[in-house]
Amino acid sequence: MAKPSPTTPGNQPQAAKIRQLRQLSDLLDNAIRVPGTSLGVGLDPVLGLIPGGGDVLGGLISVYIVFSAATMGLPKETLTRMASNIVFDSLAGTVPVFGDLFDVAWKANSKNMDLLESHLASPQVSKKADRWFIFLLLGCLILFVIAIAALGFFIISLLLKIIQFIISG
Repeated sequence: MAKPSPTTPGNQPQAAKIRQLRQLSDLLDNAIRVPGTSLGVGLDPVLGLIPGGGDVLGGLISVYIVFSAATMGLPKETLTRMASNIVFDSLAGTVPVFGDLFDVAWKANSKNMDLLESHLASPQVSKKADRWFIFLLLGCLILFVIAIAALGFFIISLLLKIIQFIISG
């Protein structure tokens, strides 16, 4: 039996949720278009400029998108791909300045929304992830985002100490 499309009349609440998540994703990844280009910059790289806390906030919003996808019945494989997009984005974000520039190009939230919409539009029936898998995945993602933010804060502190050492001679 084929899954109903997320936009069919019987799925109005799901379609509204997908629109809300896409708007959130666009806000994080593509809120402002760079004039003369097709490049969009969102709040995620801007939040990443705030040492420690910005990466946590951006990461937790990204985890919310994965949580919402899990509540829509996505399978383990798709949720794992979504989580790996966040992990990759967070790891790159630990490198000062480069990580924020990388975030402008990578757009993990847009990639995750594409995965969600692609799965929901697919006529194939797949087994949704069980509650324990979802709990474990989201728990690990949240801990990872916090740990990466702490690592970023540590790197910035270390760089500031090195600069202070060089200046003081």
